[in-house]
Amino acid sequence: MSTMKTPEEIVSTMLENDAFSQWLDVKIVSIGLGSCTLRATIHGQMLNGFNILHGGISYSLADSALAFASNSYGFKCVSIDTSISHLRPARVGDTLMATAIERHRGKTVGIYEVTVTNQDGKNIALFKGTVHISKDMW
Repeated sequence: MSTMKTPEEIVSTMLENDAFSQWLDVKIVSIGLGSCTLRATIHGQMLNGFNILHGGISYSLADSALAFASNSYGFKCVSIDTSISHLRPARVGDTLMATAIERHRGKTVGIYEVTVTNQDGKNIALFKGTVHISKDMW
């Protein structure tokens, strides 16, 4: 008899095996079915040549929020399409929050929006992700 895992158990397992999210030092603020909020603080290794946050970092934070939100139901999901719009710069010491919200969930496809904000609640980036929902369970 298999026991259904909670969203918290699934995300904990994912995070244990996710070296990049660990390097980002993401903290789980909240997790629920189809939703997730992560927090990360910007440090010097995350900057680009303009001395602002590298776009790949805000993308990665949003992508992790997408992954955790979409997998929270217990079915393994992988992204099949993602995009991001960078709205304003972030700098060393800023604390970013990435909040993923499910907009659609069908049998095999889910669509999510992730908003990345700074410590002042200002939008840093807007991210959209589409995932494939497999039949494989966590």
